[in-house]
Amino acid sequence: MRNIRVYLEAPLASALAHGRKLALPAPAAQHVIKVLRLRSGTAITIFDGRGGEYRARLEIAGRGEAWVELEEHLPIERESPLQITLLQGLSRGERMDWVMQKATELGVQRIVPVGTARSVVQLDADRGDKRSAHWRAVAAAACEQCGRNTLPTIDPPLDFAAALQSVSTLSLRLVLTPEAAVTLRTAVALREAQEVAAPRPMVLLVGPEGGLDDNELELAVRSGFEGVGLGPRILRTETAGIAALAALQCLAGDLS
Repeated sequence: MRNIRVYLEAPLASALAHGRKLALPAPAAQHVIKVLRLRSGTAITIFDGRGGEYRARLEIAGRGEAWVELEEHLPIERESPLQITLLQGLSRGERMDWVMQKATELGVQRIVPVGTARSVVQLDADRGDKRSAHWRAVAAAACEQCGRNTLPTIDPPLDFAAALQSVSTLSLRLVLTPEAAVTLRTAVALREAQEVAAPRPMVLLVGPEGGLDDNELELAVRSGFEGVGLGPRILRTETAGIAALAALQCLAGDLS
């Protein structure tokens, strides 16, 4: 039987402790009633991003309203052992949504949208806040699908220099570039040979449509990033980061 999962921002631990029922937001209620055609009494899973998940029972009322009654907290996490931050060059709407969704499914811990010289999309503060809220919703839906109980942190869009500075303390910093002589596999193998402790945080920088320009690549290298390649083919911005993340999870993470 399919495990239906719903994300709620409400603090679920308090609701469970006090025996309170929680109303599903209208979009979630419409989805479980109209799309999934669930009935009252159906067992579903609820999570709030604060740790673990909750067994719950669905209650459907009139006028398209739905409620859940929490039954039990389960301390289950499905987080990757790799603490990956993705610096993703801003690209057009659907491409960024794709990256947010797939990066979440692949276990990224933090995503930073980055404005670059070749970014087609440029966001001011107001539009940036709106897009960030939209991307968090995309990530929450991806968590519902893939089983994660912790949402990745999605930063507001940053300019290129600020984005590099935001990860300056992290140990392994990689930037994808087709001209790199070092492969992703080699960079990860070298890191593993040098470290015997648990994996430390790593950063992956991916350019937008058209890639990073020469000045940005130079600044990234001066900031401690190592250029790495993925092979003989040049991938689109929405493909490159996701391919690299999948490779990292296979090489050193939890994909087997």
